[in-house]
Amino acid sequence: MSHPDYRLTLGTPRGVSSVVGPHGVGASPGDKKSKNKSIRGKKKSIFESYMSKEDVSEGLKRGTLIQGVLRINPKKFHEAFIPSPDGDRDIFIDGVVARNRALNGDLVVVKLLPEEQWKVIKPESGDKETEGAYESDPPEELCGSHVLQPSPKGCNDSPDVIIEAQFDDSDAENGHGSTQNVLVDGVKKLSVCVHEKGKEDVGATVTKDESTSVAQDIRALPEKLLQRSAKVVYIMEKKHSRAAMGFLKLLADKNSELFRKYALFSPSDHRVPRIYVPLKDCPQDFVTRPKDYASTLFICRIVDWKEDSSFALGQLAKSLGQAGEIEPETEGILTEYGVDFSDFSSEVLDCLPQGLPWTIPPEEFSKRRDLRKDCVFTIDPSTARDLDDALSCKPVADGIFEVGVHIADVSYFVPEGSELDKVAAERATSVYLVQKVVPMLPRLLCEELCSLNPMTDKLTFSVIWMLTPEGKILSEWFGRTIIHSCTKLSYDHAQSMIESPTRTVPETELPPIAPEHTSDEVHQAVLNLHRIAQELRKQRFLDGALRLDQLKLAFTLDHETGLPQGCHIYEYRDSNKLVEEFMLLANMAVAHKIHRAFPERALLRRHPPPQTRMLTDLEEFCDQMGVPMDVSSASTINKSLTKLFGDDKYSLARKEVLTNMCSRPMQMALYFCSGVLQDEAQFRHYALNVPRYTHFTSPIRRFADVTVHRLLAAALGYREPPDVAPSVLQKRADHCNDRRTASKRVQELSTSLFFAVMVKESGPLESEAMVLGVLSQAFDVLVLRYGVQKRIYCNPQAHLIGPPNGPSQDTQLCLPGMGDLLQGPGNQRTRPIITSTGWQGMQAL
Repeated sequence: MSHPDYRLTLGTPRGVSSVVGPHGVGASPGDKKSKNKSIRGKKKSIFESYMSKEDVSEGLKRGTLIQGVLRINPKKFHEAFIPSPDGDRDIFIDGVVARNRALNGDLVVVKLLPEEQWKVIKPESGDKETEGAYESDPPEELCGSHVLQPSPKGCNDSPDVIIEAQFDDSDAENGHGSTQNVLVDGVKKLSVCVHEKGKEDVGATVTKDESTSVAQDIRALPEKLLQRSAKVVYIMEKKHSRAAMGFLKLLADKNSELFRKYALFSPSDHRVPRIYVPLKDCPQDFVTRPKDYASTLFICRIVDWKEDSSFALGQLAKSLGQAGEIEPETEGILTEYGVDFSDFSSEVLDCLPQGLPWTIPPEEFSKRRDLRKDCVFTIDPSTARDLDDALSCKPVADGIFEVGVHIADVSYFVPEGSELDKVAAERATSVYLVQKVVPMLPRLLCEELCSLNPMTDKLTFSVIWMLTPEGKILSEWFGRTIIHSCTKLSYDHAQSMIESPTRTVPETELPPIAPEHTSDEVHQAVLNLHRIAQELRKQRFLDGALRLDQLKLAFTLDHETGLPQGCHIYEYRDSNKLVEEFMLLANMAVAHKIHRAFPERALLRRHPPPQTRMLTDLEEFCDQMGVPMDVSSASTINKSLTKLFGDDKYSLARKEVLTNMCSRPMQMALYFCSGVLQDEAQFRHYALNVPRYTHFTSPIRRFADVTVHRLLAAALGYREPPDVAPSVLQKRADHCNDRRTASKRVQELSTSLFFAVMVKESGPLESEAMVLGVLSQAFDVLVLRYGVQKRIYCNPQAHLIGPPNGPSQDTQLCLPGMGDLLQGPGNQRTRPIITSTGWQGMQAL
């Protein structure tokens, strides 16, 4: 789950914000006085003109300008940030005017403001929101989060969730923590300052007048109390789709010229400006019957945003349907994040094999190692259709095992430069929603030709090791292979085998197994893999790996309606860990292989160290709370989390709180071309604590893996070496990063949508919750049963607690009493009643 977008109606008009001017806080650019002045003569500009490309290039070279990805706080849309190049505290961008028409996710260039205009952080105020609020998960190698397969309709069993053992590395929008559990707006907000007489100043909010004081000499303040502030001077790349989901409204002034030409589009995401749309784009009867469309969702695309307008100009693209319904909301989410969910064109489909059923050409058998007689099998969710990976394990002499990871040879079916290749590269990833998948490749490839379905000859790319029982690698082999999977195990099947090592699992409890192999043979192979995986895992953590487990929701859906019937926290078990370890091992092995072969052209994956300032703040906060944390390395963080807590459910809940705090400083993992980084120390993967890592094991759903397959094929002499400049490969890596970020966010929003619908349909749900952080007029809780975080706004006159705008938000959490809530973050328990009457209301919490 993720932090909702906090779609509250704020005091200032959308698209208009108070900004820092030459003397601190300036007036809102949209105020009436400035509008009246502009009418008399030339229209007054609200935004600055962008710098020229040449000046920007020169400024970046001299270091007078800074480049970074813009993150807009989803809960306070006037606040934005870009990462500091030195890993220190983020650079603050205050207000819409300072953002200069850039949108969330855009690659921008900023110029630092004079020091007297920097944000002042007053320690006594408790204002610790100095980093942007993030939206997505940290790298999956770090947190063990899972790619949610579409939930089975009408399935009474708990739906499976696929664990991408190589991990999906989804990293999301910021990589600083799972937004389903992440603490408010960062560790900073959870400060509790104890003053005289035992009084606590808990999470007090600082006004701009307080935080930007012009009455004092800012230069005299300690550096730790200042946050560098900047303004956007150029948009290097518009990565935001410029599409938004929202509602149509009539303009307020019926006598104005604008009223006769435009309607107002109000995006659901408050980080997007309000948009003027031509009335000719609107439904014909919208002007005369606007209330008929009050709950209709539309898609609008921004086409222009002038320097002299607080609002953008746009075109209405489509009417989606009723707000709160799953399919219209889903289509809106996909469109907002630029996901191509259209049907594949005939030109793309023409690239696929035409003569069906397809069989492996005879010449391929002479080019590949034939493993069809080996006991090879897949372990996946019971609902999975795109089976990327298979495993094999057979004993050889002296207690040594031959272990194989076999990955679908997708690159065989995707000719480089073909229309299919171009579309797959553009999509870059499959997108997993609760109810369906938007595939990267046509379903004929995903689910049939490439998928490692049982009892069918399949083309694969394999990594095969000779391993000791302790997981020590004696030798490794890479190559193209042909396999014949003997069975498709689910995680439940594999788990039952692991839990019953001496019992013969009845064939009635297992899927069909090829007659050449027995259930006992498969069972023994699973047990051997499990024991080796345990050793590999133990050694990884001894070597300094870090894991921050995050809770994930899985749903069961009604067969007829597609509505959620129930949900539960997915349990991460030994069968998941088994697959995980060998996928990690294969990814690391391939990373070393392709980098040795092509030191300038290897597509790798790096995970930078955490942000220094945020990590220091985390350590200080934990000390303040009496929770000793050693954050000096990934290994010490992992050990601290492991040792601090007991096994009772409240200790585990407190561990969940601290785990989320630790995820905040983490940066996102990134694909990159090895030739663009000079310092190989930057290649490292912080969470795994390894020098080289890549993605090889999921080519059906990740284009980065297809690229890595081609590099590995070239390294093994199957094809010509890559004829691509490092800069070109880096652009492809950047695109893969962008699409994975969008994909992860869409997945989170889909989960949030289904949870909101479930709460609405099921009525009030009662669950214990643990207080995460306390603010001046609200507090955040972790709802233990569902693993979701919600903010509860306090009304001192009543026990009914909800967002400040009350019933209009359509959502509330009710608490039976407030008695002992304020004893300190992370320790309190309460039992909220969760109710929702709509998706928009759920987003508002």
